[in-house]
Amino acid sequence: MPPLLDRPARPVSASAPRLWVPKHVVVTRSATDHPHTAEILRRVEAAGVIDVQLLRGDRITSPRGESEREAYARAKATLAVVVAPPSQLVPQPIPPSADWRLDLARGCPAHCQYCYLAGSLGGPPITRVYANLDEVLAPVARLSGTGSVTTGDAARGGEGTTFELSCYTDPLGIEHLTGSLAAAIEQVGTGRHGDGASLRLTTKFDAVEPLLTLPHGRRTRIRLSLNAAEVERFEGGTASMPRRVDALRRLALAGYPVGLTIAPVMPVPDWQQSYGALLDEVAAALAGVADLDLTAEVITHRFTPASKEVLTGWYPRTRLEMDEDARTPKRSKFGGVKYVYPRETMAELRSWFDQQLPERLPAARLLYWT
Repeated sequence: MPPLLDRPARPVSASAPRLWVPKHVVVTRSATDHPHTAEILRRVEAAGVIDVQLLRGDRITSPRGESEREAYARAKATLAVVVAPPSQLVPQPIPPSADWRLDLARGCPAHCQYCYLAGSLGGPPITRVYANLDEVLAPVARLSGTGSVTTGDAARGGEGTTFELSCYTDPLGIEHLTGSLAAAIEQVGTGRHGDGASLRLTTKFDAVEPLLTLPHGRRTRIRLSLNAAEVERFEGGTASMPRRVDALRRLALAGYPVGLTIAPVMPVPDWQQSYGALLDEVAAALAGVADLDLTAEVITHRFTPASKEVLTGWYPRTRLEMDEDARTPKRSKFGGVKYVYPRETMAELRSWFDQQLPERLPAARLLYWT
């Protein structure tokens, strides 16, 4: 492996993070009864949003357009403040990431052409943020000490009972409009929900400044979603890879446990060199960080028939490879199917990461590969 100093780092812009500003904000009638809504509306106004509608009921009308693409664009430009229904307040197990899943919101402002949410969230891709934040976070105290991923696990038991916040959203991408993530970090970090829990989230954004001085108590692990430079073109509306790596360093210097979510891994041309350069950039950025707590999760690209149908409607000109004939179908215990890379490709990818991750980034603990 070439020395780190022989690899010039990609420059990081000194400009402020690019923040998503929705064109439309709607607030359901039930959401207006919650104190957190006032904070969201204050932030929305500060962001310069003019079109804010207070609805008479709780039904959100699907945006219309002359084409599916136009309807998609309007939905992606809309933020809805809603009340999480009872079904969303029941935490679900979320292996292999964490013991339980908690949802601060559903939907994401990014335009990733492989979007994980496509096909799994029904309806238009409006970002829905939950006003009843206290109810969303209430299960943390009740469920601490339970779970099958980190709770009681020899390798990861030090994390306590873990709660994943980024299954259905990127909470940092909307944090400047909601304040929900900071509230969750502070509540768990100061022990409001007990001392046996920790939070986890993955992000493709870099606006971490408001989080750096929070009393996090090292009870929130923030992972940056990182990838080869060739994959970045599929991630519209997100922070650049160098800015994400820089955000990772800033979080680590602020004492946060941090992580890499290397996903979705794709065997792009010269992928070994590209992913090697990425790992070297991370190693250089984290060099000298005291008390570094670093993990890694490696997730290969996959898609389902439903997600492919949705994504090709949203991004009809995408060059993302989603060819069933070039993939291997993998069926779940419930009968669903997803298409993964062939066995030989998966073995080659895994062998490379198993060797290169500890060599180039020895501080990182690989949590899982999938």
